[in-house]
Amino acid sequence: MKIKIVTDSNCGYTVDEADALGIEIQPTPILIDGEQYFQEEGLTQDKFYEYLKSDSVKVSTSQPNPYDVAERWRRILKEYDQILYMPLSSGLSETALVIKHMAETEQEFIGKVYALDNHRVSITQKQAVVDALNMIKDGKNAKQIYDLLTETAHTSSIYIAVNTLKYLKKGGRLTPAAAAIGTLLKIKPVLQIQGERLDKYAQVRKMSDARATIISAIKNDLETRFKDERQAGKMTVCIAHTQCLEEALSFKDEIIAAFPDVEFTFVDPLSLSVAVHIGPGALAAACVIKY
Repeated sequence: MKIKIVTDSNCGYTVDEADALGIEIQPTPILIDGEQYFQEEGLTQDKFYEYLKSDSVKVSTSQPNPYDVAERWRRILKEYDQILYMPLSSGLSETALVIKHMAETEQEFIGKVYALDNHRVSITQKQAVVDALNMIKDGKNAKQIYDLLTETAHTSSIYIAVNTLKYLKKGGRLTPAAAAIGTLLKIKPVLQIQGERLDKYAQVRKMSDARATIISAIKNDLETRFKDERQAGKMTVCIAHTQCLEEALSFKDEIIAAFPDVEFTFVDPLSLSVAVHIGPGALAAACVIKY
């Protein structure tokens, strides 16, 4: 049984990394003043943030064209028996549900393409891809992998410290008045993704306080919701950031010290689809189950 994994650019793998692993990346469109770009295809991380920081440029994300996705599947199925499609969480984009419907209703794909919605993004989505690759090595088929990753969909948490309120305001998540007051008081919100939306978790004044808040939140998750998985050695911790690699690497040392019994995996740039809403200088950490 030959299985091909297809994920999207939200997972953090570059095209070269994906090629080395034998997986494919379905690029997520980024709209710059209405013009469509794709990460690594004329849009680098640095160029993206250059556009994002400009007050005169409108930056947003879009969904992959279902026709393009279907064409990719048709090409792959000429060589492979099954496809496991692993996109961004449906809680952050409708893509997962649209593609899932196509896989389950189009006769040519039924039983051959399994479109997963296990509510992951960025570093937690990347861990799911790693898990899927390991399951393929263990001889599992696409349906078995789909079922296992669906069962553990909500065994993950992401906490994100936002450096500026500007982008939450631009995205309509904060009123101009609230953003102005927050900026005046130097408030740095800590947001959370529990498999679905980007929601408020806490607010602090300094990034050092934000880092402590994130560690405390992950500690609580590992001691309560994910206690059994932690004791079984099934949990990992990881870090993501938006244009603050040096701080992320420093935070890595704190995370490892706080959770010496939990495997540390990634330090990655945060997904551009999330970065649009929170801007540069954001720091995130996650705990997520592994296979």
